[in-house]
Amino acid sequence: MSSLTLPDVLPTNSARAAGRSGRRAWLATGLLMLASIVSLPLAAQPVLRVTTIPEEVATEQVRKFTPVARYLEAKLGMKVEFTPVSDYPAAVEALVNKRVDLVWFGGFTFVQAQIRSGGKIVPIAQREEDTRFQSVFIAKTDSGIRSLQDLKGRQVSFGSQSSTSGHLMPRSFLLQAGLDPDRDFRRIAYSGAHDATIASVVSGRVEAAALDITVWRKFVAENRVDTKAVDVFFTTPTFFNYNWSVHADMPADLRVRIQKALLDLDPATPEGKEILTLNRATRYIPTRVENYQGIEAAARSAGLL
Repeated sequence: MSSLTLPDVLPTNSARAAGRSGRRAWLATGLLMLASIVSLPLAAQPVLRVTTIPEEVATEQVRKFTPVARYLEAKLGMKVEFTPVSDYPAAVEALVNKRVDLVWFGGFTFVQAQIRSGGKIVPIAQREEDTRFQSVFIAKTDSGIRSLQDLKGRQVSFGSQSSTSGHLMPRSFLLQAGLDPDRDFRRIAYSGAHDATIASVVSGRVEAAALDITVWRKFVAENRVDTKAVDVFFTTPTFFNYNWSVHADMPADLRVRIQKALLDLDPATPEGKEILTLNRATRYIPTRVENYQGIEAAARSAGLL
């Protein structure tokens, strides 16, 4: 076995310099790797994506739901993004295809999402008001319209075709009263949103219309409609309506935390009062799929499913 001589094991000046350079390069590489590891959780931070059926114009949706998004961010410790959609079917497709995580649905859009997803949409909370919801029919006070029967031969507007309170349930109650809108009305219009429905009557584009009672009450309370000129002539019986829903594939722990955050909203606190008032709610309560069986039955009876 050959032995190493002293000159073989002691580094020369150039070797020492190369070693120092190599160590610096190794250290720089290590620091870069560490930085990338440290920053990974930030880059991969989960985002809760939220949307809602467009029951009112996009600016009003943002005004109503931005405080909800801020509240959920604080409660969940994760980023929350609220993005309005263009129409009711878009909200259904967004949750069914898991492009969003949490949606504010009407009763009918919830039923549609349930059917489209094969039963994989889970309702987690509704306003207390949604257990006894109503629609109203409005008309100009000088129109001569005083009852549902007076709508025969008239031009009438609904909201979105997928709206529970702006189309499905008003149509269902009309059918129960012996009126078929497609046969008995001179023209049917679909405004797309409740605020647009009110505007269509005020402007005279239609003679009567049906919409969400809470939107009507908000317009009256804010003096945005003159009830001497346009007012309610019929209020429907009650039905279940809106809810917050998630996809069944959402982790159970996150679903429970979102539900708790909504149920914890307290009108006695400034934040809770702001959110609940904007969303026309006294409080949120738990809900379940079975609450919407009546909506599905009405939709099938009306030929909308």
